[in-house]
Amino acid sequence: MNNPKVKIIGIKNLSKEHYKLDKVDFEYQTNHGSWQTQSRECYDRGDGAAILLYNPAKKTVILTKQFRMPSYLNGNSSGMMIEVCAGMLDKDHPEVCIIKEVEEETGFKIANPKKIFELYSTPGAVTEKIHYFVAECSDAMKISDGGGLEEEHEEIEVLEIDFETALRMVEKGEINDTKTVVLLQYAKLNNLL
Repeated sequence: MNNPKVKIIGIKNLSKEHYKLDKVDFEYQTNHGSWQTQSRECYDRGDGAAILLYNPAKKTVILTKQFRMPSYLNGNSSGMMIEVCAGMLDKDHPEVCIIKEVEEETGFKIANPKKIFELYSTPGAVTEKIHYFVAECSDAMKISDGGGLEEEHEEIEVLEIDFETALRMVEKGEINDTKTVVLLQYAKLNNLL
């Protein structure tokens, strides 16, 4: 933190239930030189990793389906979301994390995911940065049913969807998770399938 236009006045923790919610009071110098006092709530849930698994031989993508409470509270009538495989880093290196998450959630054993970029999803309120990956997969790489970890209360359905069908699902609003849309668009722009 070395921006001379920002002076942190104080940070007050509001919650540490599962992740951390802080209220940050600060001064910000405008382009005109005046200083403004502002407050923001910042939610720190750690960083994450997401991956698009794709099968070039079958022209399919591997996605997951699971219940997401925040989407349910914000108009998703079933709360079910179709997403790429993803997870929190939990102090792991992003590549180590995503290899582990792929096996736990989808049942595929991958070795060399390709990192394509890092993005902040909601920088106005959440500190989380997501590391995005892609990786080829094949039926021979499937070593279990996946489905997530019971001790993490995960109940994940693994979906194999034709790539063009997945793109149409985005257009229809059936896939509306940001990280999934970003990775599907990346695959389309880079002719992965």
